[in-house]
Amino acid sequence: MQIHNLEELTSARCVPCESGSPSFPDSAIDEQLKQLPGWSLSPDRRRIRKDWKVKNFLSGLAFFQAVAAIAEAEDHHPDLHLEGYRHAWIEMWTHTVNGLSQNDFILAAKIDQIDMAPFISRK
Repeated sequence: MQIHNLEELTSARCVPCESGSPSFPDSAIDEQLKQLPGWSLSPDRRRIRKDWKVKNFLSGLAFFQAVAAIAEAEDHHPDLHLEGYRHAWIEMWTHTVNGLSQNDFILAAKIDQIDMAPFISRK
């Protein structure tokens, strides 16, 4: 599988994965993840995650609304978490392949394009 730069990821579209489709090759995950600053790989190497400290509960929900709009447009839906009203994180993986697909990296790149100024805390 080809490693894509940030521009290629943000201009790409998620494509449906069918059960039995191969996951992103383990040998390429680290290289692809280098294109997505702040995203980390789970210990089992099947998920990627990014954390933010939001201003408050409503800012977290507004951020998730912005993420939801992108996820719906791409038909690829991440797990959204808001804990302690200020700690937001997103975790992604492709359920049908039980691991990572190109879609996860595409969606992560598009989420990173969101202007975070209205949502994040500088404290």
